[in-house]
Amino acid sequence: MGRTRSNKEGVVAELKSQLEGTQMAIVMDYQGLSVADISELRNRLRESGATCKVAKNTFMQKAIDGDENWAGLSSLLKGSNAFLLVKDDLGGAIKAYQKFQKDTKKSELRGGVFEGKVMTTKDITAIGDLPSKEELIAQIAGAINGVATQLATGINEVPTGLARAIKALSEKEEA
Repeated sequence: MGRTRSNKEGVVAELKSQLEGTQMAIVMDYQGLSVADISELRNRLRESGATCKVAKNTFMQKAIDGDENWAGLSSLLKGSNAFLLVKDDLGGAIKAYQKFQKDTKKSELRGGVFEGKVMTTKDITAIGDLPSKEELIAQIAGAINGVATQLATGINEVPTGLARAIKALSEKEEA
């Protein structure tokens, strides 16, 4: 039994609503993945605030029609696709997918769209290689702490150096 027109319109409307809050859409070839594999990928992506949506290319095309931000997806709509819709943590979502891909060796990235620009698999991998927000905050905090420690050591040395100079002068006068 096929889908009714209203059912199809509902699927397109759902895709449009999911794309509204999405920063990046990644297209992957899901051929060869079982339902359990897709569920595993969805579970891994959930931690980073991303979702995996399997939809027909025609439904996705209708969902992106007229939207300049997602127009680049049209060139990637070939074959059997799943769409990784990333809302917040770009690096975390890409890392979760890369770990899944490494574990299963069944899927393949086709590309993606970020801020209206089509991205190649190399571009997406480069984003995944960037440190996470937490790692960057830790690096900045470490750098600030290092400067503060050096400043405190320098300030502490001023009175100590002055005391040594006074002592050296007093010993020189006694001699």
